[in-house]
Amino acid sequence: MVAEDKHQLSTHPLPDSKLCTTLNNRIFQDVAGDITVVVDGESFLLHKFPLVTRSGKIRKMVADAKDSKVSKLELHNLPGGSQAFELAAKFCYGMNFEITAGNVAYLRCAAEYLEMTEDYQQENLIVRTEAYLDEVVVQSIEKSVEVLSACESLPISMVEEVGIPSRCVNAIAANACREQLASGFSHVSCHEDDSAELKEAAGYIEWWVEDLSVLRIDFYQQVISAMAKAGVDTCSIIASLMHYAQEWLKGIGKLQIWNPARLRPHCGTQEHDQKVIIEALVDLLPTEKSKSSPIPLSFLFGLLRMAIIVDANISCRVELERQVGCRLEMVSLDDLLIPSVHKGDSLFDVDTVCRILANFLQRMEDEETTEDQSGYESQGFGSPTHGSLLKVGRLIDAYLAEIAPDPYLSLQKFTAIIEALPDYARVIDDGLYRALDIYLKAHPMISEDERNKLCKYIDCQKLSNEACNHAAQNDRLPVQMTVRVLYFEQLRLKNSMSGSSGDALFSQKISSGIPSAAMSPRDTYASLRRENRELKLEISRLRMRLNDLEKEQTCMKQDMLGKSGNGKTFLTSLSKGIGKIGIFSTPMGNKRQKSGRKGKTARSRRHSVS
Repeated sequence: MVAEDKHQLSTHPLPDSKLCTTLNNRIFQDVAGDITVVVDGESFLLHKFPLVTRSGKIRKMVADAKDSKVSKLELHNLPGGSQAFELAAKFCYGMNFEITAGNVAYLRCAAEYLEMTEDYQQENLIVRTEAYLDEVVVQSIEKSVEVLSACESLPISMVEEVGIPSRCVNAIAANACREQLASGFSHVSCHEDDSAELKEAAGYIEWWVEDLSVLRIDFYQQVISAMAKAGVDTCSIIASLMHYAQEWLKGIGKLQIWNPARLRPHCGTQEHDQKVIIEALVDLLPTEKSKSSPIPLSFLFGLLRMAIIVDANISCRVELERQVGCRLEMVSLDDLLIPSVHKGDSLFDVDTVCRILANFLQRMEDEETTEDQSGYESQGFGSPTHGSLLKVGRLIDAYLAEIAPDPYLSLQKFTAIIEALPDYARVIDDGLYRALDIYLKAHPMISEDERNKLCKYIDCQKLSNEACNHAAQNDRLPVQMTVRVLYFEQLRLKNSMSGSSGDALFSQKISSGIPSAAMSPRDTYASLRRENRELKLEISRLRMRLNDLEKEQTCMKQDMLGKSGNGKTFLTSLSKGIGKIGIFSTPMGNKRQKSGRKGKTARSRRHSVS
């Protein structure tokens, strides 16, 4: 790499005076200026000769002028404005100045505009700026970022024409990948479990992550895309995306669960910019469909809430919902409490949660299909897939209980979530019953038909004893629901008394699993899978019921042993007392002794009496 001293072209600082005055005093002290150049309303009194020697555009403008003695030229839309032209004019006059990462983009575009090529002078400004870009800028991430930042204030068509952004973007990606490899080799002996050394090994990531956050979103998007293609570590890219979001989307980490205003903010420049940023960041997210994605869920939910607030495009929200849905079993209840921004709607965004749940169930179905195709035999309720489903079932029941008190929540939206979750996702329905009871309490004006419709989602056979006792005395439930609870409670009690554990019901479900001959093979397969799930669920419920009966039997044995122990102690003390009374000669004592003895002992006693 050529040393930066080669591009150090200024030895003395310029005084605070007009450019034309400075140049006249230093070079042409005896020759007055013969042309005035106007750039962005600012006039420069200069000389034709040094300008036309290096600038093809000015030479053509002077040659094309009708008046051969033209004394004024006006340059429109010059990239970089008057400041860039001042530096270009200094170069034309041979005055040395320093090319830096902060001004090389302005100089390169101004040189292109003024046509300062090798056709007019050797070592012209285009060649000098190109040399600095190739020898200094592209060798450093920091300088490449600085040049890209300078390009933001220049016409995008001009900077793309001279190829500055593409070179800087590729340089940043290549240098980041190179540093990542160098850091990996220097820490190759680091043990995987040594987190402190691993963090130290990845320390180089932090500085360029912060540097990239100064870029405008279009340039930033190009840089991250180039990094992903170059093979930069995914975790480093995610860290950069999170840092960029924190810098440009103020408050993404401080979004409140509930917005009291519940109104969409007025559309303005800031909201539009945030919308563009969110959509770009979502496009840059790694598209992983597994639950092992390295993207933090808090970051995904922050983006999702911001996307809803600024009304981002559908594809953006769909992608966020998909990524959250693939890891729904790891989500907390607070994450799901997304505030609604529509006026007159429910307090929480229930529709978004429904779509997230649908994405999770789709993932479950895809995993089951993969297992079936590979011939893997799932372990039923002990399998990781069903364990995730049970976690989500408990999460959704808790979510239903949390949104149930909302007076604006319609019955249709409430039941939509209940219907979205399959029956085999719940081993017991206590959580669902609690949510329905809260909803009925918060909405006392719903009709009897709506109450019956709502209560049909509860399987009375999947209620615990405590829930059944509560439901039997719950005045908010319709009469039909109460009758069903009492019926199944009586049936359960009858089975427990007779020693049956629901074998009749179990065998009934088995017999119902026989597919019809009229069904297609695909429908038959789906029916068998559904019946298999139901049978596994029934086995799980029977096991739970068996455990309850064993606990009840143990308690009853302990109570009986305690009572029988107390009775034996009382009888023992009573017999001892009676024995002491038998010493005296009483009719009762003689009778007791005669009845209690037989054989030789009795005959001996009669002999002694005679």
